[in-house]
Amino acid sequence: MPIPRLRPSDTVLLVIDIQERLMPTLVDSDRLIHNSAILLRIAAELDLPYLVTEQYPKGLGRTVPVVASAMSDQSRRIEKTCFSACIDMVTSQFAAWNRGTALICGIEAHVCILQTVLDLQASGHQCFVCTDAISASQREQIGPALRRMERAGAIATGVMSAMYELMADESHPSFSTLLELAKAIRQ
Repeated sequence: MPIPRLRPSDTVLLVIDIQERLMPTLVDSDRLIHNSAILLRIAAELDLPYLVTEQYPKGLGRTVPVVASAMSDQSRRIEKTCFSACIDMVTSQFAAWNRGTALICGIEAHVCILQTVLDLQASGHQCFVCTDAISASQREQIGPALRRMERAGAIATGVMSAMYELMADESHPSFSTLLELAKAIRQ
């Protein structure tokens, strides 16, 4: 049985619902925002495709400015009303990119993250969930959601671990830039 790995040629970053009106209620929202923005910068540096979803932005606001400003392409924002991000626009883009691995961050762990991961895993994608770049409004919801995702085959990882696995080698041309991003990751 092959061991799931993050590889730049097969990975998509999916940033889920990091929106303005949800921030005041979240556990460690500053860390979530900061580390998610770093993931977007890592994606840009490693030329990983990405999507950023927004759950009902009319009611919940747009993606927070720190995360939005880290996006190199604002057209990669997708609005949704389903809790799962596996809507037609997302799944068709994944198919067009022909990538089987999703690196995931965002909110809320027990709602949109969980349902997205379950749907992606069921459709044959391998999910890696950045535990230091997800959150929820209730801390006690995060652990059970992560355990359920792992039981469905998802892999829990951290931003730094994902970055080094994607980079693979110190001789990578982006090593210096990524090293600076690694120093900025919040624990």
